[in-house]
Amino acid sequence: MASSPRDTARTDPVRPSPDGYRDLVRTHLAPMLARAAQSTRLPLAACPDSVLARDLRAAVDLPLFVNSQMDGYAVRSAAVAEASPDAPARLRVVGAVHAGDGPGPGVDDDEACKIMTGAPVPEGADCVVPVEDTSPDPDDDSAVLVRAPRARGEFVRSPGDDVRTGDVVIPAGVQLRARHLAAAASLGESALDVRPRPRVGVVATGSELVAPGRPLGPGQIWESNSLTLTAALKACGCEVTATLTSGDDRDEFTAALDSAVSDADLVVTVGAVSMGDAEVVRQVLEGRDGARFAPIAMQPGGPQGMSTWRDTPVVCLPGNPVSALVSFVVLLRPVILEAVGRSPVQPVRARLSRDVTSPAGKVQFLRAALGPDSGAGIPVAEPVSGPGSHLVASMARADVLVEIPADVTSLAAGTEVEAIPL
Repeated sequence: MASSPRDTARTDPVRPSPDGYRDLVRTHLAPMLARAAQSTRLPLAACPDSVLARDLRAAVDLPLFVNSQMDGYAVRSAAVAEASPDAPARLRVVGAVHAGDGPGPGVDDDEACKIMTGAPVPEGADCVVPVEDTSPDPDDDSAVLVRAPRARGEFVRSPGDDVRTGDVVIPAGVQLRARHLAAAASLGESALDVRPRPRVGVVATGSELVAPGRPLGPGQIWESNSLTLTAALKACGCEVTATLTSGDDRDEFTAALDSAVSDADLVVTVGAVSMGDAEVVRQVLEGRDGARFAPIAMQPGGPQGMSTWRDTPVVCLPGNPVSALVSFVVLLRPVILEAVGRSPVQPVRARLSRDVTSPAGKVQFLRAALGPDSGAGIPVAEPVSGPGSHLVASMARADVLVEIPADVTSLAAGTEVEAIPL
């Protein structure tokens, strides 16, 4: 992942809290949130992980018709009421019916119709005898011996057993999984009304950045922020329309912005938001309407920015890779989940495995790995690194971010804390 010294920001006497800054981001993205609150109709194949915008009600009963639950014989229950292994009922086979066939021949008192699972039950039959409870008549190949009684309705599926016309099958707000799409398809639906996915462009900046797999020159590092943010945005239900990198040249960055906003509701930039000499993101965007570039009371991820470009909102995250991901999880992910209609990620309770310290006046988000239950009914949180925003390898071992309030400078091992799942 990319790492640079660009998270060092000039001291600001008034720094908003992460909660306060998240509210500013939500206000900044109000047009995107308003569009996302509408609905769009998508074919079922395009609906996985989308959020249903309107209740799906059954337009038909399911099953659609009376059909067999088993392979066997459709009969009248009265005809087999006395059947047993020692005294089987002998019935004449009048035909066979398979799934996809019409109802087949009607069944009288001394008759049976061979039937397959899902096939319509013939008129006159009121139950199905599973094939394992029957045997061929050794004296007559047109007859079957039924060796067990069956009650009326046994192994028969009737309309409305699953769902009745008008029932809510999938309520609005559900994130659609395979099982939901199966239910919709079984009702004959070819498309669903879902919340639209926000279209997001990603621009990572830094003249020192090189694509992974390419050789490095002096002072260069491999770039990963664009990949990280793209994956995180997709996991939240966004459609990532562009993933770009730019050096610290203004013209190059401006061209990247032009490309990123061409089909996007939001652009997320990574890097160059602080107060150094090569902070191209801040330098290009800070003078625009609604722009804000200043640190917030948070570690890591202090430097933050927001602006607009060609009427498209831009959210600007710091460039150090840990800072970028923590900033996304804490500040942007909750707003995006709101936009797509998904439930927020709920914090969990854990107990610290060791003593930790935290800077006064800043909310620290400490990377930690959850361990086995401590015996107190909650898991243990094992910090995996120090506070440095360049410690990216240790980030891979983290499951959660332990939130330490701004007015707390130390916590003892065993303290119960709130942790945000990554």
